[in-house]
Amino acid sequence: MPWINLDGAVNVRDLGGMPISDGGKTATGRLLRSDNLQELSPADVRRLVDDIGVTTVVDLRSAAELELEGPAPLDAVASVRHAHHPVLPEVGAATDVVAEALLARRRADQQRYPGDPLTGHYLGYLEDRPDQVVAAVRSIATAGGAALVHCAAGKDRTGVVVALALSAVGVEPEAVVADYAATGDRVGEIVERLGRSPTYAADINSKPAEAHRPHPETMAAFLAQLDSRHGGAVSWLAAHGFSELPQLRAKLL
Repeated sequence: MPWINLDGAVNVRDLGGMPISDGGKTATGRLLRSDNLQELSPADVRRLVDDIGVTTVVDLRSAAELELEGPAPLDAVASVRHAHHPVLPEVGAATDVVAEALLARRRADQQRYPGDPLTGHYLGYLEDRPDQVVAAVRSIATAGGAALVHCAAGKDRTGVVVALALSAVGVEPEAVVADYAATGDRVGEIVERLGRSPTYAADINSKPAEAHRPHPETMAAFLAQLDSRHGGAVSWLAAHGFSELPQLRAKLL
């Protein structure tokens, strides 16, 4: 797994070198995935921008997360475009509204896929915010240089968006699942980082670190449901207005 070791982020990797179903591999230096970018050092910024060539940050966090976390070091880099595509519904600031919305979301996740509510949660991104999911993949396809996709942990929201992009260009499902599961190698470091942030500490620290570990079966089930319910990534994207598949293929292959 081509990890990119940085001072201020722990779940960063290049999605190059992944096998394509009809032969070949994805290109390196085109698509990266990451956890929260708030703590990047000046050396991290230079490596991402100058060495790797990141020109687009695809941020999947909510507007509330952005406000609470504040500016990140890459925000100050004029050559980097910041594309904000929140893939979770915004639930407002009132405590009772948030609690009710979260309860309804958990019930919907369970109903979508009783065998694994987290798979149901991922399917919910496609149902609840298809415009934002498609826009995120479009931002990858149209990036001038490398696109870096991130959320908070770089696991769930990031996992689904990059899985769609990779699947759409023909990456083998087993490779997509393996990439998703690789986050588990850094789960302790991810929990430690987010546990320091007032934005995420209460949620992260309410469970043991192992509870945040991704399971390959979750992504495998998501991809299977994407095929059976929607005809696969290409069909789902096309049905929701994505016309940039040639650009996405040129970018990633």
